Amino acid sequence: MSFAKRLGGSLFPHVVTSAVPALPKPPATLFEEAERAELTRAEHDRLALDLPAFNALEVKGAPAVTPPGPVLRIAAWNAERLKHRAASAALVAATAADVLLLTETDCGMARSGNRHTAADLAADCGMGYAYGVEFVELGLGDDRERRWHRGESNRTGFHGNALLSRLPIEDAALIRLDDGAVWWLDAPKGQRRLGWRMAIAARLAAASGPFLAVSVHLESKSDPADRARQVARLLASVDRLADGLPVVIGGDFNTKALDADAALWWDDPAAHEPLFAAMAASGFDWRGSNTRDVTMRTLPDGKPQPPFHRLDWLFTRGLSVRGPATVPAVDEAGAAISDHDLIAMRVSLDESAGDFASR
Repeated sequence: MSFAKRLGGSLFPHVVTSAVPALPKPPATLFEEAERAELTRAEHDRLALDLPAFNALEVKGAPAVTPPGPVLRIAAWNAERLKHRAASAALVAATAADVLLLTETDCGMARSGNRHTAADLAADCGMGYAYGVEFVELGLGDDRERRWHRGESNRTGFHGNALLSRLPIEDAALIRLDDGAVWWLDAPKGQRRLGWRMAIAARLAAASGPFLAVSVHLESKSDPADRARQVARLLASVDRLADGLPVVIGGDFNTKALDADAALWWDDPAAHEPLFAAMAASGFDWRGSNTRDVTMRTLPDGKPQPPFHRLDWLFTRGLSVRGPATVPAVDEAGAAISDHDLIAMRVSLDESAGDFASR
């Protein structure tokens, strides 16, 4: 059954299932209207709700699908705009990822060369992808990006999340995780955005059968209670989409309430971040899928600075997991290519299948 049929029509209005080969650019009039619009939720929704790019996913299959083995390598990475094409492709290739849960990817932004960064990475790595728009950026980005790219312009203005896969993508959906307008109502004028935090879910065809993979990005302007609310909406949608299939969820959960010293929270993270209790109640495990390392690092321009946290997580249900790793997101010279490290693990849909130690 397709995702659209499984969702039951209007019961899940925050889930988008329409797939297109390319997302249409927003009209130039949108940016002109946004400049004049009042900073209210009503105006945000008037401008954003019917925008075609917010109501579809861009999906493209892998150029060549090699039948996967019983053991898969799953990675998640907040690529911080995905600006460094060659170094990013080398990092992903080095992890041998079969599935990459990717967040913070630009499409048509001056700060990343006006490229479709997720599509470029997929092409460089021989993977297919499902890409969705989280925000339409109304300016050049944060204060640093506005300085660096003064006088330039965005060709499209999309910032979003993606799921890259060497496996066939059988179906895909975009899940809006909040009610939007956070970066419209409360942001510097130069960094104003339209949109919603969201997740990309896809049913992937593995050798042992299908499973659901989900790439997640929770709001950074949030507190633990708000992050738990976003996860509750995510889990309600995931349970309907999975329909009993094994599930892996990964991405940037912005768990800023977890101290840099994992010894202070590792045994009971839910005391600081209630989203972990929601995940456990839905049958998801995280201890076998993650290391205790922080996942933040300083970029070459000196930002951000410590203290750092573990913001990025992998959660699994119905999967056998081995070999969690936190992989430095650096180029050959050791310079950071994102302010988040990549995280990875090996999974099997069948606990008796494959030798985890051999891969």
